[in-house]
Amino acid sequence: MKVARRPSATAHQAPAAVEVSIVMPCLNEIETLAVCIAKARQAIEKGGYSAEIIVADNGSSDGSQLVARKLGVRVVDVSRKGYGSALIGGIDSAQGKYVVMGDADASYDFAAIDPFIAKLREGYDLVVGNRFMGGIEPGAMPWSHRWVGNPGLTRISRIFFHAPVGDTHCGLRAFTRDAYKRMRLRSSGMEFASEMVIKASLKEMRITEVPVTLHPDGRSRPPHLRTWRDGWRHLRFMLLFSPRWLFLYPGIALFGLGLVVGAALETGPKAIGPFGFDIHTLLLAGFCCLIGYQLIVFAVFTKVFAMREGFHPPNRAYSEMFRYVKLETGLALGALMFVLGVAGTVLAVLSWGAVGFGALDPRLTMREIIPAAVLLTLGVQTIFASFFLSILGIDSETDPS
Repeated sequence: MKVARRPSATAHQAPAAVEVSIVMPCLNEIETLAVCIAKARQAIEKGGYSAEIIVADNGSSDGSQLVARKLGVRVVDVSRKGYGSALIGGIDSAQGKYVVMGDADASYDFAAIDPFIAKLREGYDLVVGNRFMGGIEPGAMPWSHRWVGNPGLTRISRIFFHAPVGDTHCGLRAFTRDAYKRMRLRSSGMEFASEMVIKASLKEMRITEVPVTLHPDGRSRPPHLRTWRDGWRHLRFMLLFSPRWLFLYPGIALFGLGLVVGAALETGPKAIGPFGFDIHTLLLAGFCCLIGYQLIVFAVFTKVFAMREGFHPPNRAYSEMFRYVKLETGLALGALMFVLGVAGTVLAVLSWGAVGFGALDPRLTMREIIPAAVLLTLGVQTIFASFFLSILGIDSETDPS
């Protein structure tokens, strides 16, 4: 009598879910790609992870794709050019709960990713490597990047966005797939690294960092990074994502300066030491008020738009603004300033008529016409800004019925 053989446990068992996806952006990295893949496999074996390795190829012409496929890793072809584009394409195809990303130029040791995974398992959303804590080997980073670019841009990100990271541009980092979906990353270039930290900070995710060692680039060709171009792209992105620092604070400073100086010169010329200030300075003060007010309005527009599009998290103060500051409120305020401007203009015309519409002393009449012109302009700006702001917040308005 034959005994039926029990089916093996693995025959009907579903494949284990992928826990870790290691994504490497690649553009002509044939000299170093195999080393990076080998290091990643060391980490997988050592940590016992259920993992996959993905090479996000951005149009290599040196056969990097063939090397990756020969080594048995998955290659994702990304046609849209750029460092960020390659990473987005690779991450979107990843199946792991956790994603580790790192450059394929052998400057980072993929065998040392255990601390990243450990932090994610502790509940952190984003773990960023810190090269200044872990060490930078000789020749691994140009002096301008080490002492000027990276510290400067990192400091700005800490001031603008309160990012708890000491090395914003480290290329080795890890995050959860859920955090990645919430961040909605879009940058195609090198500023992808800044966007990730900025959005994670704005959304109040749990962020931490671990020391990593930066090794010299293993390639014989120059790196893809361009110091001034990519540095400006990082700075530009941070400014665009911070309407407070780009628009609001400069606007308040200009408007306040113009208001104070203008009020002082309305009563007559003033002197500070050997310097005299009169109607010419008053005119410049009026322009400061107009430019400052416009910047403040831009700050409000940008913030509301960023919240509506999901770039910034909801802000309670701005939400309350649409409850209490309606279109009619802005129209009334704008109309009041416009009427005051008209009244000032009429007063100036009456002063002109009092002398038979003849020659006037500009040192007297300009003190009437400059404030009137500023109020007229502010009134018109406020009226149309109120209409535009009402359009931006139209979904936030409650139906009175």
